[in-house]
Amino acid sequence: MYDALVIGAGVAGNYIAYRLASQGYEVLVFEEHEQIGQPVQCTGIIGAECFDRFPLFEGTVLREVRSAKLFSPSGRELRIWRDSIQAYIVDRAAFDRALAEKAQQQGAQYLLGSRVRDIAVLDDGVRVEVDGQGQEIAFDGRTAITASGFGSRLPMKLGLGRIDDLVVGAQAEVSIDGGDEIEIYFDQEMARGFFAWLVPTSEDRALVGLFSRRNPGARLKNLLSSLYLKGKIASPDADITHGGIPLRPLPQTYLNRLLVVGDAAGQVKPTSGGGIYYGLICAEIAADTLHQALSGDKLSSKLFASYQKRWKQRLGRELRIGYLARRLYQRLSNNHIDKIFDIVESRGIHQALLESPDLSFDWHGDVILAGLRHLAPWRQLFGWRKNPLGEKV
Repeated sequence: MYDALVIGAGVAGNYIAYRLASQGYEVLVFEEHEQIGQPVQCTGIIGAECFDRFPLFEGTVLREVRSAKLFSPSGRELRIWRDSIQAYIVDRAAFDRALAEKAQQQGAQYLLGSRVRDIAVLDDGVRVEVDGQGQEIAFDGRTAITASGFGSRLPMKLGLGRIDDLVVGAQAEVSIDGGDEIEIYFDQEMARGFFAWLVPTSEDRALVGLFSRRNPGARLKNLLSSLYLKGKIASPDADITHGGIPLRPLPQTYLNRLLVVGDAAGQVKPTSGGGIYYGLICAEIAADTLHQALSGDKLSSKLFASYQKRWKQRLGRELRIGYLARRLYQRLSNNHIDKIFDIVESRGIHQALLESPDLSFDWHGDVILAGLRHLAPWRQLFGWRKNPLGEKV
């Protein structure tokens, strides 16, 4: 019997496997794909705080980020810049593989090409049923961790509820001729309620993508054609990958002997769709909870419930404000967005926010509230009668 059965070899699953294996526990990781890190469905941008807090990214950084260009629907450009490094672009596939190798070096075992079909939580352990190598096999463990990414049906089958709001991302890797600044496009016709991006990963390669609730692939093809006509990319033809992004967390992320972590738990920024940092934070909390449970053989629901309490204390406010801000943004028209760009530039709001200690690549709640204060009287500006964020602005 294994101490921990980890489902999913993404960021959260690999980090939990690494932490537990380094503490001497017997860990087995199941990954449904034949290769770790494939398919790539992430832009791979991490904030400087994440980079410093988790020293795991050595050898996988593609470039540093100090600035970005924001574009309004009418094409107005707003450039934001700081002297210090704000973020890093990492090779996400290489990072996943490197983190898995760290876990394996500590003794964790991996089964690739193994899809977990079901999990049973028993009185004396957990049983995981796996389809792999043309056969069905059952594995027993003292605990289980579901880190299988968004879209997994395992949490719902376990009675933990479902994530009730999501968006689909579409992304393609393209060739470029120079350029090193990230470009973000705010256009409701291009990506209704969300945004699109061009992220250079090297001197001649970039990732182009967008979020949309409807037809993200078709919308991305239109964006690629537009960028090609503007001379920003070498060709509009590219292979497109898709991936779901949760916008709200799972109602319950624990059972007796089981935890749900990362995208599967909805631990993702609803503002940007980024899940690496929040996934690592929650994986750290999960690993601490599991160590406490396994070392003392205290595998009670009360102890496992402390995991949800702790991660919500850390991220709950950010997720709530970010989600409400996302809903607010969805109500804007392109005219509203252009008007906001005008106000931000004319009042120097972007400079004030850049100089504010509240500005953070990873923590958006205070910046959102500060931005609304700077935009006041925004309710009269857009004809809204009440503050949808529930905050005094």
